Amino acid sequence: MFGWKHGTGRPPAPEGDFGAGHEITGDAVESGMGRRMSGHDRADRRDEAVRAAVDQGLLGPGTPIVGLLDITGIREAATELRAAFDAVVAPGTPVLHAFAVKATPLVPVLRLLYREGIGAEVASPGELALARAAGIPPARTVLDSPAKTPAELRDALALGIAVNADNPQELDRIDGLMRSATSRSPIGIRVNPQVGGGSIEALSTATATSKFGVALRDEGAREWVVRAYADRPWLTRLHAHTGSQGIPLSLMAQGVAETYALAEEINRRLGRPQIDTLDIGGGLPVNFGSDETTPTYAQYARLLGEAVPGLFSGRYGLVTEFGRSLLAKHGTVVARVEYAKSAGGRPVAVTHAGVQVATRTVYAPASWPLRIAAYDGKGRPKEGPGVVQDVAGPACFAGDLLAEGRTLPLLEQGDYAAALDTGAYYFAHHYAYNSLARPGIYGFAPDGSGGVAFATVREPQSIDEIVAESGGAHADSLTTLRAPDRR
Repeated sequence: MFGWKHGTGRPPAPEGDFGAGHEITGDAVESGMGRRMSGHDRADRRDEAVRAAVDQGLLGPGTPIVGLLDITGIREAATELRAAFDAVVAPGTPVLHAFAVKATPLVPVLRLLYREGIGAEVASPGELALARAAGIPPARTVLDSPAKTPAELRDALALGIAVNADNPQELDRIDGLMRSATSRSPIGIRVNPQVGGGSIEALSTATATSKFGVALRDEGAREWVVRAYADRPWLTRLHAHTGSQGIPLSLMAQGVAETYALAEEINRRLGRPQIDTLDIGGGLPVNFGSDETTPTYAQYARLLGEAVPGLFSGRYGLVTEFGRSLLAKHGTVVARVEYAKSAGGRPVAVTHAGVQVATRTVYAPASWPLRIAAYDGKGRPKEGPGVVQDVAGPACFAGDLLAEGRTLPLLEQGDYAAALDTGAYYFAHHYAYNSLARPGIYGFAPDGSGGVAFATVREPQSIDEIVAESGGAHADSLTTLRAPDRR
């Protein structure tokens, strides 16, 4: 549960109450494709939160970097996801929206999403532990790791967690476990429809040589999948995930269409509706160029309905695994400008946010550019003429840049630079370069009296914790190690 402070804020709903927070207020506007969150409202909330963080001491000389999460925005995103698919699926169709925990692996976030009707998709024992700590039950959890150990599979099957087998060897392991014990787990096979990639190769999971799933177009693979279901009546699901950022919606829909066609073929050849649920993965890309939410869940759901007419007929239950699209636009990392300098005639703002919180952007800036907002020393949006400048991080290598040659109001010492759209795969995924500390993360929401309330999501890392994680308790282990005396 969030520990709300600096005002009453909005307390969490009672355990298991999925109704709370589902109303759409003035923070959402009508669009031609259904309801869509307003980027203007989101930006206003962010500006208010940055100012309040400075006023309330969460940001300052002693705490020069924080991550902020917009609780209102997260709730709206969960509402829009559920509403988009509720609008197209046949009444009574079982639907599980499982948040991809890897996107924002923070227990309070998972708890919030669960209370908004969202389950969890996990890909490691650590992620499963986070989901369980958040109170997400096994029946609303899906395990998808491509490298599951026998112990992980045994634990998942014992708990009744849904499992998608990645390959024939993994299915052999599951066979052995199923022979020795009964399980309530829904089990399926992950397939790779091999429909191609998008603009970011590392995130394209349906290419000809992707490491994920059974490659359907490889020789003999499709027949192997059909036989696998024929031989195992307990295989009742089929799973595919085409990719995420950089994948066009048309290609995502094609991957789902190929998966649906395979399910229809298997059920037809087996003469029974053995596959009863399709897990279509997630992967809705995020617009990093503005505050607007595009594409929307409603657009994607309608496209799927047109491209795969039978998908929402009610013959199949549905599982989705969205991650980035639920959280990215509701997070901001804010860092103090420690120094303002110049190099080669270009201004450089040296901040406390760099590779440790924005690893993908620093190492692959062309694929992962971030918008930067400038705030003054009181946390107010900074005004003034645009100046071409670099926004640098604290790590000791030249490429540690949040933005290079960016036009912004001139950042000066004591100002703040905010990296926007960082609620997924950024400040929650710390990279310990230079032993830089993990920043504190705080959720924010209206306090009910015109102000902003904050809740601690993750405490800032202490120096003692850095030492402990770096083997501090074993300082003498190497100096005292001796080879055995073989005389």
